[in-house]
Amino acid sequence: MIDIQKQKPSHELPINMVGISDLRYPIRVLDRRDKYQNTVATFSMFVDLPHNYRGTHMSRFIEILNRYSSEIAYSDLDSILMDMKRTFDANSAQLLIKFPYFILRNAPVSDAKSFSEYKAFFDGKLSNSYVFELGVEVPVTLVCPCSKEISDRGAHNQRAQVTIRVRYSEFVWLEELIEIAEFSASAPIFSLLKRSDEKYVTELSYDNPKFVEDVAREIAQKLLDDERITYFKIEVKSYESIHNHNAYAMIEK
Repeated sequence: MIDIQKQKPSHELPINMVGISDLRYPIRVLDRRDKYQNTVATFSMFVDLPHNYRGTHMSRFIEILNRYSSEIAYSDLDSILMDMKRTFDANSAQLLIKFPYFILRNAPVSDAKSFSEYKAFFDGKLSNSYVFELGVEVPVTLVCPCSKEISDRGAHNQRAQVTIRVRYSEFVWLEELIEIAEFSASAPIFSLLKRSDEKYVTELSYDNPKFVEDVAREIAQKLLDDERITYFKIEVKSYESIHNHNAYAMIEK
């Protein structure tokens, strides 16, 4: 059969990234408590395309993924990326894996158990060298220090999202990044809270007011103090309850 993809394109320009995105696929990831956790990930797989190729063979991305489906873990992405470069005769390859990650949590007073969901991701790139980044989005609660200071009663509080992306020289658990984010906020968020827990979390957050700037700096300092971390990017977004905008802070180091 004629290989249409190898025909010359009308405009002979190289393409930086071509491939598949938003493919849902079952995977197993490392879990600090239970060793492994089964989840469903969303995959994006890309390579560069030379100027003289009209297109790429999309089915080959799925074939590569099928070959490694039982081996996907923190440290195994480089072999998949090398396979992608070899298969497509490419100079660069990228593999982005996003997945829900669940942790069984105990409520702070009642000890009631429930699962909390976090959005985690692996991001691997290979050109001349291999770069792997681990990341997670963590929902938290923030209480505004300014509102607390100027108000006679209460202070406005809201849900916020902390996103941490790191590179490391030694292994880092997702749970470690989640704990850093939660302890740097006004209070963590739980799926199940009894009345005694609600009282505790409400008072904890009120006694611990934080701007998005405070949270970003506190997380950054903790990561700077960790010798395993070689790079990080921290984003904090607060979904403001009394403003028609969100508050945002970012530190990259």
